[in-house]
Amino acid sequence: MAAWHSRNGEVITLMLHVQPGAKRSEIAGLHGDALKIRLAVPPLEGRANDALLRFIAECFHVPLRNVEIRQGGQSRHKRVEIRGSVVAPESLLSC
Repeated sequence: MAAWHSRNGEVITLMLHVQPGAKRSEIAGLHGDALKIRLAVPPLEGRANDALLRFIAECFHVPLRNVEIRQGGQSRHKRVEIRGSVVAPESLLSC
């Protein structure tokens, strides 16, 4: 199991390093013990967090309500939980 994700029942937990203000939203590979995600949204007034939740929901094919930032709301380092997805986190690295 990789250090950047875990699964407990139907809940997937991801450790993320988020880079807002990028040219496009994309998964940029691993950054230490976290999955690096670039977002094409500035870090203003929570817009980057909203964009991150939408991006993760799309990647894991779940409704937005199934994705939640559990730690690091004001930080680049975040812990995010996804409920009810059958997508394997490792598959994101090959996107």
